[in-house]
Amino acid sequence: MRKEHAINKYSQKKMYRVNGYTGGHVLKSPYARGQAYQKLGQLEEIDVWDTKGDTEKGYTSTKWEFLRLLFKSKGALFGSIIILLFILVAILAPYIAPYSYDEVDLPNMLQPPSSSYPLGTDELGRDIFSRIIYGARVSLKVSMFSVGISLIIGVVLGAIAGYFGGVVDYIISGLTDIVWSFPVTLLAIAFVATLGPSLTNLILALALTGWTGFTRLVRGEFLAIREKEFIMAAKALGIPNGKIVFRHMIPNSLAPIIVLATMELPKAIIVESSLSFLGLGAQPPTPSWGSIMSAGRSYIMEAPWIFLFPGLVIGILVLAVNLFGDALRDTLDPKLRN
Repeated sequence: MRKEHAINKYSQKKMYRVNGYTGGHVLKSPYARGQAYQKLGQLEEIDVWDTKGDTEKGYTSTKWEFLRLLFKSKGALFGSIIILLFILVAILAPYIAPYSYDEVDLPNMLQPPSSSYPLGTDELGRDIFSRIIYGARVSLKVSMFSVGISLIIGVVLGAIAGYFGGVVDYIISGLTDIVWSFPVTLLAIAFVATLGPSLTNLILALALTGWTGFTRLVRGEFLAIREKEFIMAAKALGIPNGKIVFRHMIPNSLAPIIVLATMELPKAIIVESSLSFLGLGAQPPTPSWGSIMSAGRSYIMEAPWIFLFPGLVIGILVLAVNLFGDALRDTLDPKLRN
């Protein structure tokens, strides 16, 4: 490392101190040192260490330390393996499934599990194993897209409410509380019934009813972060609000947002399966775990495998995502790490 002198600068990335506070904003062009001087009204000469190489090494070691702590948990290891397995099955469905999901074979309808049909057949002679494999595509697609859209909506609204406060916060918080007061499944049913049953409408329904949790979380995080000294320093330097929010406040809120997203995924999978069970999700012949179970309820006594195996798959995936989410939360929160 080499030592150098700088005026009010304490790193190689043009950071400036505000009233002795060393957690100031990262200044980049067009913010020059002269402009910072005009805003701060004083200069201070301090010693600076060039720690670029050390910072990169520290970041790498921290990343590996985080992964080591995460996968030290058996729940995280089991959950990640199951999740990756389901993703690979969904991607490689045409190559793994022994039959097409809509291949009808009436002479072999309601066949029990056998070497030809590992999980049996349904009322039309379609292979349950193949339909479950293709159904993974539907469930993962709906859950990931709906949670992703909910995350974007929730983060934007929560950031606006938490950063600006006042009337804006009152309006957004009131709207969030109204939506929050209704059960997600009930609202999703109302949306899909209004828009019509389809996968696209199901994704929109889940996204438009699932954003409230992200909004409340991000709003709370922003209310705490906006009082920190490094945010006050950025405001004192005249940094635009957009840069403060996206470069400083959202990155400092990422950990709880990621944890909440992993917790919302199993909820989305269950709601999607429930709506498909009611006929409001994937439409025939597109297979969905919920629709397979719905078709099997009429044959639950003579062909229980139609109802049993899709439910078992849903339970395994939901359990895996929950275990991974719990481990991720414990790893990111130092209070829960031990």
